[in-house]
Amino acid sequence: MPLPADIFKAYDIRGIVGKTLTAPIVQAVGQALGALALERGRDTLVIGRDGRLSGPELSQALASGIRASGANVIDVGLVTTPMTYFAAHHLDTQCSVMVTGSHNPPDYNGLKMVIAGATLAGDDIQALKARIDAGTLPSSVREGTLRNADIAKAYIDRVAEDVRLARPMRIAVDCGNGVAGAYAPELFRRLGCDVTELYCEVDGHFPNHHPDPSQPKNLQALIACLAASDNELGLAFDGDGDRLGVVTKSGTIIYPDRQLMLFAADVLSRNAGAMVIYDVKSTRNLHPWITRHGGTPLMWKTGHSLIKSKMKETGALLAGEMSGHTFFKERWYGFDDGMYAGARLLEILSRHDDASAVLESLPDSLSTPELNVASTDASPHATIDRLAETARFPGAREVIRIDGLRVEYADGFGLARASNTTPVIVLRFEADDSAAMERIQGEFRRVLGEALPGRELPF
Repeated sequence: MPLPADIFKAYDIRGIVGKTLTAPIVQAVGQALGALALERGRDTLVIGRDGRLSGPELSQALASGIRASGANVIDVGLVTTPMTYFAAHHLDTQCSVMVTGSHNPPDYNGLKMVIAGATLAGDDIQALKARIDAGTLPSSVREGTLRNADIAKAYIDRVAEDVRLARPMRIAVDCGNGVAGAYAPELFRRLGCDVTELYCEVDGHFPNHHPDPSQPKNLQALIACLAASDNELGLAFDGDGDRLGVVTKSGTIIYPDRQLMLFAADVLSRNAGAMVIYDVKSTRNLHPWITRHGGTPLMWKTGHSLIKSKMKETGALLAGEMSGHTFFKERWYGFDDGMYAGARLLEILSRHDDASAVLESLPDSLSTPELNVASTDASPHATIDRLAETARFPGAREVIRIDGLRVEYADGFGLARASNTTPVIVLRFEADDSAAMERIQGEFRRVLGEALPGRELPF
């Protein structure tokens, strides 16, 4: 069958349901994944799905494909992505496939894949496509088995055994009608919280707002709830529950790179010298903060698969991305989990009378959200490669090239990198003050103006 090349992304498989992503395509991918698992010494894969309307059909197709390869399937049903990761540990399969569209619009869906303990990314994902294109998918004489499992209780028990709050807390939880709504309220009540629920009914139409807490517009209902109630903190989750958003009582959004500061201080208080990884989009305040608290900071490429791989390579105990993925290896399994990150946050904040004051006192700088510019090339990577060859930044202290161009100045930074999921160039800026922000953005206007003549820039 013809496979659309653009659904095989850097970190996962993702496409428009019924157009670029169909049940036959997912079945073929399942067969390739089953074969890969068997080659790597594993014979059983956990599968789960989020609350998207296409989830049941695609999950069934995925199971059929895996079983056709001769591998077995344990279907854990409607769960968050981190709950499938957990199930792979709890059920000792070391393999999981989650049917999820993450934070994409409702008509999208996709697959996040772990085989033999490794999150598939890059070349491994392209190799799946090559297997299918070559028509070499094995069909087993013996079809694999299928059984269902409910891992919700085991997951909630595991978190509740690990996390202890020093006092009860009053929180509002906004799940944006994503799948976290089926579990987050129960989990946080189990931890001793008084929970106000916002949009916790799982609904793949996402009728209230899109489940993406990285966008401030999607946090406005949570901010309003905090202002009108006695809740002291707000937590928000994305569509598949692997990212966390945080809002204080005053309505201040605590972005994930600042959340990571609090987590780092906590982890380092028990693990002196431990490595903490953060992605290239994160604040430059992290490096001195981690160092001051006795840790080893490491900046790395953006992407949950790439971060997890780097954690394994380095033995880092904690990592985080600006997008909201936080990865705990200390006391947990090293995968990104929004609900577990929320629990760890509450554990820290419950030791203080004023949770919002603790969060708002974390170092901060003038910064922009992620800004996107459509690329003129078929691949935004080509534009960034061209910039890397020709762009000059007078006065820059350093140009970091691990993922695009992060240009460091004494008083801020500018970033331009190619998105690995959409055909855009991602920009972000941070500065000590407005004058520095304008100067740094001016340098990027000049450079991008030369590379993308006539293109309107969002800053």
